Amino acid sequence: MRKLKIGLIGTGRVCRGHHIPRWTDLPGAEIYAVCDIIPEVARAVADKLNVRHVFTDYNEMLKLDEIAVVDICTPNDVHCAAAVASLNAGKHVFVEKPIGRTAVEAQAILDAAKKNGKKLQVGHCIRFDSASRTLKGFMDDGELGEIYYARAQALRRRGVPAWGSFIDKEKQGGGPLIDLGVHIIDLTLWFMGHPKPVSATGVAYRKFGDRADVANAWGPWDPKAFTVEDFAAGMVKFENGASMVVECSFASNVEKEILNIALMGTEGGSDYALLTDISPLKVFKEERRTLLDVTPVELPRVDRFGLELRAFAEAIANDTEPPVTGEQALMVAKIMDAIYESAETGKEAVIL
Repeated sequence: MRKLKIGLIGTGRVCRGHHIPRWTDLPGAEIYAVCDIIPEVARAVADKLNVRHVFTDYNEMLKLDEIAVVDICTPNDVHCAAAVASLNAGKHVFVEKPIGRTAVEAQAILDAAKKNGKKLQVGHCIRFDSASRTLKGFMDDGELGEIYYARAQALRRRGVPAWGSFIDKEKQGGGPLIDLGVHIIDLTLWFMGHPKPVSATGVAYRKFGDRADVANAWGPWDPKAFTVEDFAAGMVKFENGASMVVECSFASNVEKEILNIALMGTEGGSDYALLTDISPLKVFKEERRTLLDVTPVELPRVDRFGLELRAFAEAIANDTEPPVTGEQALMVAKIMDAIYESAETGKEAVIL
């Protein structure tokens, strides 16, 4: 059996800490080429992996016919161009979240995947956690009935990422909404069965980013370089009448960090505290006119990054649809665009 040869674009923290170890451990996969715009970084990673194909220009790397899969772990502003170029070069693409800075970029990637008949998967890794899969099973079995309302929160008290490009709007496309909200929006939509969003009303604030007198768990940042929001919230309405509220922050005066999804359905509800190690998931039901709290226990610990990359490799091998599709990622991008648009205009934004 021929090995699935992987080309890496961008070898920062996520790539080195999560993707490289999983590709290395995945039977049938081989990291074949490495690309990073910083030559010494690319060379150091390649030397550690004993990879001889090293590049600073991904267009040169894409000329290697042996590469079947390109894994993109760059800042957000590179996702679209790198993904489209890779797909046009006949490669399957795994791209870290978000798929792009905007829905326009997401659509361009999706169009390139369809045009070239190649697989595309986006790195929404939290879907692969045990609690996420357990709750999805409840949803698919109709245990919660019709979900008519959801609340998704990703709130940090003081958690501004002071490294990389996280506070640069041009590179990232936004702040906590596009960095943290992308995960919880995707997860909530997955639980709800991806109803079609039709509009959003949102707000965005920068109350801490411009200040030099703010404590931060991850060190100081340059206030003059802080061009994103540090808090964003929105309400999304769906075609089926359901609604979803989203709240995200890098810095806010809350008691502690919150990463939580609450679902309210006609037959039950749920509360999913993603930062809780023991029994993060609770389901609320009624049976025989008795209110019940159901708490799954002893959920197995899993390797979310390993599972998502394995799933992508299996989709390629079996010619099946990847578990996180470009269409689903596009829906998330449209929602984030609409929240940002509403925050800027002060009006409800329509989602087409």
